[in-house]
Amino acid sequence: MKRLGDILVESGFLNATELAEALSMQKETGKRLGEVIVESGLMTEFDILRAVSSQYSYPIIDLTSIDVDPKATSLLNQKFCEDNVVLPIGFDDDKLVVAIDDPVNITIEDELQFQTGYMITLMLATHSSIMDAIKVNYGRESAAAAAEELGADLASDQITENSELTEAVNSAPVVKLVNSMIDYAIRAGSSDIHIEPMDDRIRVRIRIDGVMQEIMSNPLSAKDAITTRIKILGGMNIAEKRIPQDGRISTEINGENVDMRVSILPTVTGEKTVIRILAKNDGNLNRKYLGISDRNNALIDKIIKVPQGICLISGPTGSGKTTTLYTLLAEKNTPDTNIITVEDPVEIRIPGLNQVQVNAKAGMTFASGLRSILRQDPDIVLVGEIRDGETAEIAMRAAITGHLVFSTIHTNDAVSSINRLIDMGLEPYMVSSALVGVVSQRLVRRICTNCREAYEPEPYEVESLRLEPGQKLYRGKGCSECNDKGYKGRIAIHEIVIMTKKMKSLLEKRASEDEMRKLAVTEGTQMLQESARALVLEGITTVEELNRVAYTID
Repeated sequence: MKRLGDILVESGFLNATELAEALSMQKETGKRLGEVIVESGLMTEFDILRAVSSQYSYPIIDLTSIDVDPKATSLLNQKFCEDNVVLPIGFDDDKLVVAIDDPVNITIEDELQFQTGYMITLMLATHSSIMDAIKVNYGRESAAAAAEELGADLASDQITENSELTEAVNSAPVVKLVNSMIDYAIRAGSSDIHIEPMDDRIRVRIRIDGVMQEIMSNPLSAKDAITTRIKILGGMNIAEKRIPQDGRISTEINGENVDMRVSILPTVTGEKTVIRILAKNDGNLNRKYLGISDRNNALIDKIIKVPQGICLISGPTGSGKTTTLYTLLAEKNTPDTNIITVEDPVEIRIPGLNQVQVNAKAGMTFASGLRSILRQDPDIVLVGEIRDGETAEIAMRAAITGHLVFSTIHTNDAVSSINRLIDMGLEPYMVSSALVGVVSQRLVRRICTNCREAYEPEPYEVESLRLEPGQKLYRGKGCSECNDKGYKGRIAIHEIVIMTKKMKSLLEKRASEDEMRKLAVTEGTQMLQESARALVLEGITTVEELNRVAYTID
């Protein structure tokens, strides 16, 4: 069997001199040749994989797009997989399918067969993707093992003194358990972790693509230790259990810093913890990634081209408001523009922006921060959220006096956002003078493209969607790529209202929401339900998602 170096030279990826240098470095470091080549910048991991694949009959597999079978991972322990850079991923009839990064290792197939008792089918994957997948797929098992160990250590009557509790939360099992839960959730791509005490257990759920799923249960005896450990990480008061608390955690995953926001709420069964995982990557801050339609893009262009005024993004928590705001700000972020933000928290740091973190304990609120910002000669101001009349009034006055202001507001749709400002105590004339437009949005799940199938719509679907005779709809059948959910990823739906002269006139007359909504439609606004309907007809999402996110009673 050919050695890796010979394969890479024969494939034209390396010359003899480069190989000799890499072999010399390998002897010095003791690392595998492939690692040395990648670290030296001579080739990428995928280049090595392609070269090796061309010499063997093993196909290449993308581990990020498949669902690993837990029955397969149970056949090998994590240490063996990490030591040998292998991952059992599933079964093909009576054979175990295993991802490897080094088929040149002639003994690995025999070793795998001996360890598992199965005949082996090998597939190729990059070294880093295998190691990442090992941590994700064994992370749940590690957390479960830590929970079991912690449960054995902590009988409910063992912890009676604060000193004993402090000792317990610093012990290896609870540290390992909390770390494993957080690590697993981040690697699984979740946005939130929910740790919920119940009558007989502690339920742990994570939210992926906007939908909750349970990942594990912990013994009830571990309740105080887990909560206290998280409080310590988040810089909160471990002695206080009667009032809600907020904190922040920062950790490192895959060499990148990950910030988390922690909320602890006392319930009748104990303190419930929610950890919001804050996105740090600003590489996808463009409208194409958001999935905004051409029709809505044209309306957004009209709003943000205005040199002064206020633009609001509305929607519930987790609807992607902040991402949309950052995307619009990124478009405005030029050397000749002074952009200042006041946020709680600062979720994505963007070079060129002056971003301010709210600190209520120190007296830095949205209102006080906004007052100070206006003395910093800004061109564009971002207020993370308008929560009260004081903040709303300052933001409106800033917009009237020559600033372009962006902010978010928690309302059901675009039109109700306008009236919400009036409910906060603002005069209609001030709102009509300052407000440029409102973008309301939600996130719906995308149909998995790997298992998407057409089907004959039900009569109620034909009627509600106004389908043509013979028109098909689509749904996800469920496959390994989408974890049998039928959905993979999300896309935004939008409802955009521009404050035209006619709309301002209705507002100043205190017209009803129905009247303003009818005018908005005649002026080009596509309501949330219609936006979702368009995606259903395009085969991007389903009727189920339309009803879950944008259902209304006519």
